[in-house]
Amino acid sequence: MSGELIGEVTHFYNRIGVAVVNLTGEIKDGDQVHFFGRSTDFRQQVQSMQIEHEAVSEAGKGQEIAIKVERRVRNHDKVYKLSEEEEA
Repeated sequence: MSGELIGEVTHFYNRIGVAVVNLTGEIKDGDQVHFFGRSTDFRQQVQSMQIEHEAVSEAGKGQEIAIKVERRVRNHDKVYKLSEEEEA
């Protein structure tokens, strides 16, 4: 798996397309991330994050964030942050 492991999905809100991610690393708006699990495998750019219903532009280890996702994710899916070389 490419990228740096930065978190794990703990919940998914299907109706609004939002994943709750427990962070073990740092993330900020504009980062390219890779969601990966048993039946999940896609990349997207971070465009919208919230902590406790407040918009944030970055978050770090130990925080739980809500992130708008382009596809369905599942509990325990891993979240990897990709470097610029891996984005291509």
